[in-house]
Amino acid sequence: MVRIRLRRVGSTHQPHYRVVVADQESPRDGRFIEIVGSYNPRTEPGSIELNEERVYHWLSVGAQPSESVEKLFKKVKLDERFKRFKAGEDKTALLEEADKLYQARAEKIAAK
Repeated sequence: MVRIRLRRVGSTHQPHYRVVVADQESPRDGRFIEIVGSYNPRTEPGSIELNEERVYHWLSVGAQPSESVEKLFKKVKLDERFKRFKAGEDKTALLEEADKLYQARAEKIAAK
């Protein structure tokens, strides 16, 4: 089974994660298929960047997100947009909405 999960990068006590698509049996920091985003929990609020077009693709072909990635999806409301995508809403409008959300989160981080 293919999963969307976090892959830890960064040095000791300075975690930074990549959101990757990987086979379920691969080790946490081992082989992966594609990088679809990043997550830095050390900023306030945590910076999340996802390539939603590729995430939609992987979710639509059956990839399952891990619990931690599901929480990230809920923070940026990706799960709601994916439901609307599956219901037939225009993909470009959803991606533009997502870009605005990510820009607003980035400005919030830069302001602090």
